[in-house]
Amino acid sequence: MSLPRPARRVIEIKPVIDPDAKVYPRSIQGVFQRWRWGFVWLTQLVFYGLCWLPWNGRQAILFDLEARRAYLFDLVLWPQDAIYLALLLILCALALFLFTTVAGRLWCGYSCPQTVYTELFLWIEKLVEGDRPRRIKLDAAPWSPRKLRIKATKHALWLLVGLWTGISFVGYFTPIRELTHNLATLSLGPWESFWVLFYGFATYGNAGFLREQMCIYICPYAQFQFVMFDRDTLLIAYDKERGEPRGSRAKEVDAKAAGLGDCIDCSICVQVCPTGIDIRNGLQLECIGCAACIDACDQVMDKMNYPRGLIRYATENAVQERLPRRDIIRRALRPRVLTYLLIFLTATSATAWSLLTRPPLKVDIIRDRTTLSREAADGSIENVFRLRVINASEQAHSYTVRADGLPTLSFAQPAQISVGPAATGDATLILKVDPGAVRMGTHPIRLTVTDATDPGVSRTEATKFFVP
Repeated sequence: MSLPRPARRVIEIKPVIDPDAKVYPRSIQGVFQRWRWGFVWLTQLVFYGLCWLPWNGRQAILFDLEARRAYLFDLVLWPQDAIYLALLLILCALALFLFTTVAGRLWCGYSCPQTVYTELFLWIEKLVEGDRPRRIKLDAAPWSPRKLRIKATKHALWLLVGLWTGISFVGYFTPIRELTHNLATLSLGPWESFWVLFYGFATYGNAGFLREQMCIYICPYAQFQFVMFDRDTLLIAYDKERGEPRGSRAKEVDAKAAGLGDCIDCSICVQVCPTGIDIRNGLQLECIGCAACIDACDQVMDKMNYPRGLIRYATENAVQERLPRRDIIRRALRPRVLTYLLIFLTATSATAWSLLTRPPLKVDIIRDRTTLSREAADGSIENVFRLRVINASEQAHSYTVRADGLPTLSFAQPAQISVGPAATGDATLILKVDPGAVRMGTHPIRLTVTDATDPGVSRTEATKFFVP
């Protein structure tokens, strides 16, 4: 006798919107719109402002590819620190998984650059062309000098924002003051010119034209987000039990007596949606979780003297089982969320500890490849090494070198090297042993590089000494 299979949760993905139909989002005011604009200002103040922030006589954040080092406030990173870039990407992925499991596409709706710049470009479009009805009417009208002037003004402002975005982005790789000076004097290099134009026009195209197409067809996150959803994930939901059957009615009409739900079928929730979907059709791939429909529906409910929350942040279980808010919060702390949180906090703590305890000194020892060993005039055996010292601090330092591991092992000349701030120093080391003190073969030795002013800063590297 076979046991019945458990019911599987199936998410219906409805056909996407017509890619040829232009979406004209309607302007809306409300709590979530203010939150969204708060994140627009916050992200842009950080992005446009940090590249201008001075720090220790230089730019606070600078990825100097030519010098092969990165400055992050007091932190100086070298190519050998590429592991921290991998850790940063892992932390970002873990944070994305955690937030998505708890509250759906919060990143998409509030902080994603595509959402932020689309919101900014829509604001410019509204400022120049007017709100939704006027924009629709303008696009439908035949070309005229007035229409050409309005469209040219809008696109000129879009291009200015896009180009400034490109300049700011490149300003994190080429010092922004040097970059803007070269731009003003028309002496910008070919690579800087290419990347400024590339990112400028990418911003212009993505936020001005592609908009919802980026979120629906191009962004990979939209395609696999549902893997991280479950029935207790907080998302934007339409309460069908309360809203259906929908239908228009006058304000004084008793909806229950007329056999109607609270939804008056005004379609304003569709008009404000930046991707042009109808949230009343249920969970959809195109929904970016911006909550514009919640603000719109709440305003309609206020006008009709109905309670708010016909469209709200809720979970599938909360809508189906009519759960109160405290149960929604309690179910948010479920095993999947706690697992993601534990992994994220562990990885974040380990990365922070590694950065805080990271020594401001890196050492590489390279053998001279021209000869394994040589005999000096006094009969001693010499090996030649190339020492490279990386000073990861922003102060000049002098370092002493000590060798041990073999009897009579010493330097043929004083071993000391001075390295400038955030710089690399090279020196040639000649190590020798007395004749007959060591048998022939390869012997392990250790070289210790120590800060002359701070003995606590030192690095020991192992290498080999060859005796013929």
